[in-house]
Amino acid sequence: MITKKPDSLIYVVDDEFAVRDSLSLLIESTGQAVRSFASAEEFLDGYDPDCPGCLLLDVRMPGVSGLELQELLLNRGISIPIIFISGHAGIPDTAKAFRAGAVDFLEKPFSDGLLLKRVEEAIAIDIANREQREGQDKIQSRLALLTAREHEVMAQIVGGHSNKEVARVMGISNRTVEAHRSSIMEKMQASNLAELIMMVTQAGILEAKPNSGHYPFSGGGG
Repeated sequence: MITKKPDSLIYVVDDEFAVRDSLSLLIESTGQAVRSFASAEEFLDGYDPDCPGCLLLDVRMPGVSGLELQELLLNRGISIPIIFISGHAGIPDTAKAFRAGAVDFLEKPFSDGLLLKRVEEAIAIDIANREQREGQDKIQSRLALLTAREHEVMAQIVGGHSNKEVARVMGISNRTVEAHRSSIMEKMQASNLAELIMMVTQAGILEAKPNSGHYPFSGGGG
């Protein structure tokens, strides 16, 4: 049974009314909100990007097919987890769906329990992805507060250099380095160096070299 997540929403897109109706009734019986659509176009008009959830999508539909809708969503930067459902899909369709990031591909007929389990997993994936993106956005907003000089100092700090080494490399005094370092930690809201390294790594501008203890800085700004 689906454990209902706060404000989560399941979308069902299938051109057959009987399929939409049965899937909607099954999912609603768990207390989960559902919206059903007869076409890809209807779904695109009714999709709520602010609400976590997943998409149950038929592979073959008149007009825009399920695989084509998946491609449209990718092109628009919409990363909702997709569970494909089909009664007659071949291996090429299945492989294409998974290559494009589908969570699962269920062949009709499938058990109610299996479907609900996959939906539960898909919702959890979407919530986790949203939390990760939100965390990255917060870090990026903090990075934007740093001056160009602070970015330079931070690159040296997270690269494993001491204040003395940073001062020598950048041709500034130890006191100036300490001032920059304090400002960096405050703006990034980092309580220690390890937390700062974790933040810039999560932001995708720092990549740790395995077993080296050194962290090459690959970006900056400000």
